[in-house]
Amino acid sequence: MILSVASGKGGTGKTLIATSLALALSEKDKVQLLDCDVEEPNVDIFIRSNVTQSYPVFIPIPKVDEAKCNYCGKCAEVCAYNAIAVVNKKVLIFPDLCHGCGACSYLCPESAITEEGQEIGIVEKGNSGNIELIQGRLTIGQLMAPPIIREVKKHVSFKTEVIIDVSPGTSCPVVEAIKGSDFCLLVTEPTPFGLNDLSLAVEVVRELGIPCGVVINRAGIGDGKVEEYCGKQNIPVLLTIPLDTRIASFYSRGVPLVNGIPEWRGRFVKLFEEIKQKATLPGSPLSLRGLSRAKRGNSAKQSS
Repeated sequence: MILSVASGKGGTGKTLIATSLALALSEKDKVQLLDCDVEEPNVDIFIRSNVTQSYPVFIPIPKVDEAKCNYCGKCAEVCAYNAIAVVNKKVLIFPDLCHGCGACSYLCPESAITEEGQEIGIVEKGNSGNIELIQGRLTIGQLMAPPIIREVKKHVSFKTEVIIDVSPGTSCPVVEAIKGSDFCLLVTEPTPFGLNDLSLAVEVVRELGIPCGVVINRAGIGDGKVEEYCGKQNIPVLLTIPLDTRIASFYSRGVPLVNGIPEWRGRFVKLFEEIKQKATLPGSPLSLRGLSRAKRGNSAKQSS
């Protein structure tokens, strides 16, 4: 199954949960761990993988041939992101706004627009025991995280369990990372800020049609309104982690929870088994596996 670990806000413990799950499961089986928090990837601090492959990620940026251009303005008209402007017989390109969709070059009536690649980051692959780590890293100063996330997710394996560490918030990178998951595990904390941002994250996963459950981290602070909200929304609270200075101490030194306090390994294995029971079954339209199998099946029918 493909499990994404997300949250409405930063600092709730997503990476703590994602790495603990991967390490606990890797004792018996191979696991794939994807770090899709490409603006600040930190999974490898805890996994300590041996990087075996690294390659750049490019986004296509329009380039205008002024000799062919008649300044009709069609390119600016079709650009949904205002990355092109035509002013006084001059075409202005704003690369930081460009999403690389290709509409301008495809619809240019004079074929005056071509595309050139602009590097926006890298993807790295590595291994640590039974864990295969794939992480994206957005170049400092670049803005387009979703293309790198898509590139990371191209490496999703259909032979192992897949865990995706998602960036905080509910913006485009989060949607891109959790899209196609069988289940989304939302990590929160029992505070008013945690509850507010959890409710936003729940709206996102429900809009995408992905089942979800909640992990409450640092239990013992705040109040009980997160549990009350989950009860009203019929969202299962699958695990509660207490506020424990030992956990914080290990984490600050880059020591995963299941390594610092080994008795947590069994709890995370049990958590994953419970998630599998609640998750969308592989083969459904919501699953990347289902989409892949459907594509393979259609290709087979066409070839036959």
